[in-house]
Amino acid sequence: MLSAILVSLAVVFVAELGDKSQLITMTYALRHRWWVVLSGVGIAAMLVHGLSVTIGHFLGMTLPERPIAFAAAIAFLLFAVWTWREGRGNGGGDGDAEDSGEGSAPQIVEPRFVVFAIVSSFVLAELGDKTMLATVALASDRPWLGVWIGATLGMVAADGLAIAVGALLHKRLPERFLHGLASVLFLLFGLFLLFDTALGLPWVAIGVTAATAVTATAVTMVTWVRQRRRASLSQAGQNGSRSATGY
Repeated sequence: MLSAILVSLAVVFVAELGDKSQLITMTYALRHRWWVVLSGVGIAAMLVHGLSVTIGHFLGMTLPERPIAFAAAIAFLLFAVWTWREGRGNGGGDGDAEDSGEGSAPQIVEPRFVVFAIVSSFVLAELGDKTMLATVALASDRPWLGVWIGATLGMVAADGLAIAVGALLHKRLPERFLHGLASVLFLLFGLFLLFDTALGLPWVAIGVTAATAVTATAVTMVTWVRQRRRASLSQAGQNGSRSATGY
C-alpha cells in the first residue's frame, strides 16, 4: 500500500509539471483565492483518479478521447466568454494598479459556483490525459486504494505550485488585466483542445493557438501604450495647471 502511494504520487507529480492542468490552476488562481482553487483541485483530483482506478483496476476499459476533448473544448470556450464578461462588468474605471489588492474580494461571493466550475473544467481536461492514463496503468497491478491516494496527492501537490504563482500574480497585477489574461488562457485551452484532440488537426491547433496568442499580445501592448499616453498627458496637464497658478 505504501509503495503504491509513493509511486503514484511521484509519477503523477512529475506528469503534472508543465501540464495544462497547472496552467488551468494558475488561471483560476489569478481570479480567486487560493483555498477556493485548492478545494476545487482536490475534489477534481479525487474524482478523476477515482475513475482512473475504477477503469484500470476493475474494468480494464478505455475512454473515448475525441468526444471528451470536444466537450472540454466547448467548456473552456464558455469559460473564456464568462471570464471576459465578468471582467468587463466588474473592472470599471481605468484598471489602475490600485484594484489589484482589494479587487479580488467580490470574486468570492459565490464560492460554490466557482468550485463547480473548477471541478468540471479539471475533470473534462484530465479525462484521457497522460496523467489519467498513468493512473490507469498503475492501478492495473497495484493496490487501487494506494494508487488513488497517491495520485490525488500528487496532482494536488503539483497544482499547488501553480496556485502559489497565480496567487502571487493576483496580488501584484490589476484585476482587470488578470480577468483579461484568464479569459485569453481559457480561449487558448479551448482552441487547442478543439483542433488538436477533438478534430485531430495538430498543426492547425498550433497555428490557430499561436495566432490567437500573438493577436492577444498585440492588443494588450496597444492598450497598454494608449493607457500610458493618457497617463502622461494627464500628468502633463496637471503640471501645466500648477505652473500657471504658480503652485
